[in-house]
Amino acid sequence: MFQPELETMPRSALADLQLARLRTQLARVYVNVPIYRRKFDEAGFRPEQLETLDDLRRVPFTVKDDLREAYPFDMFAVPLRDIVRVHSSSGTTGQISVVGYTRGDVERWSDLMARTLSCAGATADDVVQVTYGYGLFTGGLGAHYGSERLGAMTIPVSGGNTARQVQVLKDFGVTTLACTPSYALLIAETAASMGIDVRSLPLKIGVFGAEPWSEAMRTQIEEAMGITAIDIYGLSEVMGPGVASECVHKSGLHVFEDHFIIEIIDPVTLEPVPDGEQGEVVFTTLTKEGIPVIRYRTRDISRIVPGECACGRTFRRMQRVTGRTDDMLIIRGVNVYPSQIEQVLMSIDGVAPHYQVVLGKRGSMDTVEVQVEVGPDVAFDEIRGLEALQRKVAGAIASSLAVSVDVKLVEPRTIQRSEGKAKRVVDLRNEGA
Repeated sequence: MFQPELETMPRSALADLQLARLRTQLARVYVNVPIYRRKFDEAGFRPEQLETLDDLRRVPFTVKDDLREAYPFDMFAVPLRDIVRVHSSSGTTGQISVVGYTRGDVERWSDLMARTLSCAGATADDVVQVTYGYGLFTGGLGAHYGSERLGAMTIPVSGGNTARQVQVLKDFGVTTLACTPSYALLIAETAASMGIDVRSLPLKIGVFGAEPWSEAMRTQIEEAMGITAIDIYGLSEVMGPGVASECVHKSGLHVFEDHFIIEIIDPVTLEPVPDGEQGEVVFTTLTKEGIPVIRYRTRDISRIVPGECACGRTFRRMQRVTGRTDDMLIIRGVNVYPSQIEQVLMSIDGVAPHYQVVLGKRGSMDTVEVQVEVGPDVAFDEIRGLEALQRKVAGAIASSLAVSVDVKLVEPRTIQRSEGKAKRVVDLRNEGA
């Protein structure tokens, strides 16, 4: 599914394609989606005023609340008879947002997920185990359709029953695993407890997304499983997985710019930031028919990676997402993302890649405690050694992030494992209030 005529097209030709598609998209949503027509009118913008791609900055942003208020179908740009599938966000932070797909949307999504798997090095000769959840969540069916479009043998295991996941990996000769990175670690851990060395299996590629993860966790996964771990990116409101993907060079995620326009903005001023500078990711869909989104503020934090990739693709690259603006912790005036804490923890011998950040209160003061499992080779009953490791972890966090936190070492396998997105932050501040 490598499409060189699209993925390596000259930037000038890509800009012409984006502009033509953007003009069509803006005209469609203005006519067919009352919410967009109202927002455009309030901003004094008409679609015919778009002359260059830079004019997109004149268009108002779309935010999560717009989709929630439109629940379930008021953001759809086509009649319901043209919608062949719906998915939704998880709704973990409020009302779910519903997204609809036309037959053409499903076909394009399949192509883009096949492109994603191809970026990771998969081919029609591979056996793909899809461990993302199926259902309203976009991950499972998105990866499934992409794998089938690629021509690979597709195993729709979905999430859960980790011992069975390991058995399927072993018995079916799986070569490509699609799941969250935290679940990949649980699979490796479970396999070891079953006496199975994942590194001896045919598995060679991991396609991981749906949650922020660090470079240190990538190293942990690759060493534990003997694979190449590739980061993929997407979100339900924009399409699902298949918006951007690393290639085998692992030097940033190629944004599939023939279908999406990416912007990076300052989340406070809402102005664009220079390439290479971190900010909030904003996406505009160029080809989605069912529910186009225009300048959608994702809340994800990333940056544009300057320069060209060795693979030859000309699409711009975004850095792996480091966190979300609504996941950011402010610890004594310092902004910290859980993935930054993870990066520090993964660099310390003696601790396992399983942790949680617990927020609490002591009187009127907020407290932050990092709970992290010790590694299997650490004797939990050796108090002096544990105290030294605890001080080492606390010192490393303070040195790297310029903030001090409480550290609690816990026994192996005591932090709850997730079969989907890992819960890294536990907020207890309002309990008992």
